[in-house]
Amino acid sequence: MKRVRRGAVKPVSAPWVRTRLRTAPGAAWALALLVALTACLAAAFPRALDRYADAGLDRALTQARPDRTGVLVTAPQPDPALSARERAESMRPERLAGRYGKVLAAVEGAPLPVDRAQSAYGVRTTEGLPVPEPWLPQPSGLPAQFHLAAQAGLGDHAEIGSGRLPRATGGPVTAATGALEAAVTAETARTLRIKVGSVLHVPGVERAPFTVRVTGVLAPRDPDGAYWSTQPVLRKPSLMRVPGPPGADHQHYWLGALLLAPEAGPALLGTAGTPVRYWQAAPRVGALHAHDLSALTSAVAGLESGPGLREVRAGVDPAADVSTDLDEVFAAFGELRSGIGPLVSVAAVGAGTVAGVVLLMAGGLAADRRRAELALLRARGASLRGVVGRLLAETSVVALPAGALGLAAALLALPGARLAPAVGAAVAVTAAACAALPLRAAVAHRAVRVHGGRRDVASARPSRRRTVAELTAVALALGAVETLRRSGASGGAGDLVSAAPVLVGVIAALVLVRLYPLPLRRLARPAGRLRGAVGHLALARAGRTPVSAVLPLLALLTALTTAAFGGSVLAGVTDARDQAAVRVVGADARVQGTDGPLPDGVSERVGRASGVREVAEVGLTDQANAGDGKQKVPLAGVDPGAYAGLAARTGLGAFDGDALEGHGGGAGQPLPALASPAVAERFGTGPFSVRAGDGTSVTVRIALVRAFTPAVSGDDFLVVDRAGLSDEAARPSLLLLTGDPLDAGALRRAAGDAGSVLLRSAERGRYVDSPLQSGAERVYAVAVAAGAGYAVLALLLSLLRAAPERTALLARLRTMGLTRAQGRRLLVLESLPQAVLAAAGGALTGWATVRLLAPGVDLTTIALATASSPVGRAGLRTDPWSLALPAVAVLVVAVGVAGVQAWWSGRRGSVTELRAGDAR
Repeated sequence: MKRVRRGAVKPVSAPWVRTRLRTAPGAAWALALLVALTACLAAAFPRALDRYADAGLDRALTQARPDRTGVLVTAPQPDPALSARERAESMRPERLAGRYGKVLAAVEGAPLPVDRAQSAYGVRTTEGLPVPEPWLPQPSGLPAQFHLAAQAGLGDHAEIGSGRLPRATGGPVTAATGALEAAVTAETARTLRIKVGSVLHVPGVERAPFTVRVTGVLAPRDPDGAYWSTQPVLRKPSLMRVPGPPGADHQHYWLGALLLAPEAGPALLGTAGTPVRYWQAAPRVGALHAHDLSALTSAVAGLESGPGLREVRAGVDPAADVSTDLDEVFAAFGELRSGIGPLVSVAAVGAGTVAGVVLLMAGGLAADRRRAELALLRARGASLRGVVGRLLAETSVVALPAGALGLAAALLALPGARLAPAVGAAVAVTAAACAALPLRAAVAHRAVRVHGGRRDVASARPSRRRTVAELTAVALALGAVETLRRSGASGGAGDLVSAAPVLVGVIAALVLVRLYPLPLRRLARPAGRLRGAVGHLALARAGRTPVSAVLPLLALLTALTTAAFGGSVLAGVTDARDQAAVRVVGADARVQGTDGPLPDGVSERVGRASGVREVAEVGLTDQANAGDGKQKVPLAGVDPGAYAGLAARTGLGAFDGDALEGHGGGAGQPLPALASPAVAERFGTGPFSVRAGDGTSVTVRIALVRAFTPAVSGDDFLVVDRAGLSDEAARPSLLLLTGDPLDAGALRRAAGDAGSVLLRSAERGRYVDSPLQSGAERVYAVAVAAGAGYAVLALLLSLLRAAPERTALLARLRTMGLTRAQGRRLLVLESLPQAVLAAAGGALTGWATVRLLAPGVDLTTIALATASSPVGRAGLRTDPWSLALPAVAVLVVAVGVAGVQAWWSGRRGSVTELRAGDAR
């Protein structure tokens, strides 16, 4: 036990953290709320991206169908040099089952998760065997052909509709077996008129044909599953076409499948169908994750021509082959993700930067609020390390539980995604919150001082070191933006795309902070000659803004720039989809005859449908003979006035309707025509003959050239006045409808069976084909909204920093006769220069960012799902609303906060305010 020297005073250590938290509980709770919210958003962002990416990969695999995504291992029939018994044994299910386990082990070891319930193995023929039964359908007089398949697990994947499952009776099946049993699916039975008890005679090789008796009709339990769809012919027959020269009449025949018992595999050795042994492994779609795409692609490549293939051949057969289209599916999805990722990360980086700045501002506000306290501690001998350590402990007690709470909320709200990125993001936010106050205090109090000099923006002169640092940052940012403009988002500049708005915001913030004092200095002297004191005092107060205002200005500019860029991206995506849809449809809706002209009365019925305002009738001939009769071109006969109005409304090749009117052709003057550039280049401006679908001819002359037209979406077209065509050729076969909203059901009822209906809204929805696209848009919008929210918070924090001083100033001025209205005017005018600077600078920076980065940003991938875009490259354009609304919001918030502060201070007495201000 340690003795205490007599007369010595025991040191009493006050619990610093507990004391500070009790002294300012409001500030502690505010910090905890800020950290929890920021950590939650930071942790939720990567998890949301993972969920959308996984859903997009699932959709890509589902759309690709099992015949492309399944891993199929095939081995040829046994060596003919082997004995008949050995060949038959290798085709039996027992031998195939042993190799099946080795195939699954090789695929899962790749690693590629396998759905064992949908995987299968067996023996099948690779060529169709003609079955000359007269009762089978023969479209061109050709006999139907069948594949024979003995696939394991038939009873587990089908329900018996009638009859029973096939069996192998009468001893072991061999190549010489003369009778077999088989089953067919319900769709095969319905299409090929097969029923239980039907007998088919299948030709053999070096033997007489053997009979196959159908014993059952089966209904697949999961028709779209890999068991049935890896080889689609097992489930449903197909109408095949006999190859022939172009233009010749093609013959057709039916191709189906007969499902044998698994033990009947050796019988296929006696056919000419080139039987093979096969093992199909279905990937487990729910277990595939987008973040493993590189590993999955490598695994598939290894199975097709690498270590995986060697393992398969060692366990199955030296001549075995592995085939799958998974690599193509993965490549297409990877291209989609790589095109969307950099654009989404723009919002993430922008919002993250603003949130980081707000955390730093919160620490700076706390440090300024306790400047006198910390300066006194340093003056009384407290070490810088000790002060920083206690401040770190104080903020950690608040920030660590708040960060853990935010992380837990994100994990609960977004399950089923990776944990590590979310934890890393939450830890980064928590660490920044813990370190903001200690670091700011360490910088401010590294030297012991009691009083500090004025740090007004209008009077302070930046040091040379700061000037060099700012010039270096500006040079780096300008270089990065120029690199992005030259290389583009697809040229390896993805990280630059993400940081582009932040880089431009840094440049703008540094430049504006340097330029901001100049107008204040020039306006200060003229304002002093004004009669009222409010204007001059407000301008003087605005000039006393601390030089640390670069931090909130950076937050505001980054948020406004990100919002402008994000709004422009979303607007560009919307415009690209609208433009692509209208180019395909040609109007708000399209009713086209399924087989020639529409019946009489359809146009009137469609025009009376709900929502339809105007109907443009078009007599469309898809393959009119032009010139020498060897060149085909779509010919559209229209009413010039109505069609010109439609072209103007849709923006598809607007023209003057009077230039298309004419009743020539034949013996009269040539009929004026509107043509595509390709057709105009082909035929020139001279008259030429065009033969319509009914055999009549008309002479036309190209008078107008347009790249697009509503009636035809291709690159070749001719549009003429249908009054110059024959009555048969002028009959409407296409109706272009204008209206909103249009009822698809009513239009289909009005058109009947004679016409097909296509709405622009339905065509537009087809371009959002992947959850990765829609998810990216949602994440983008949420990130932009979060950035805007943090920008408002940054503005509030910057105003809150000066709130005590403003309140005390108003109290002093009221004792000197300042009215409440003048006080409100003073605070509003004082806040206007900074708010106008942020709003104007943000709008200008956002506009410059979009204009600078537009050449390097391609929105085609995120806007359109199809590989071939009907609008070409979807570029970035400036969205006026995205520039104006956030800037106006900044002004409204700044003026509103100043007005509220003036109103609140007016409710309290001047003596109370003066005491509060002096205490602060």
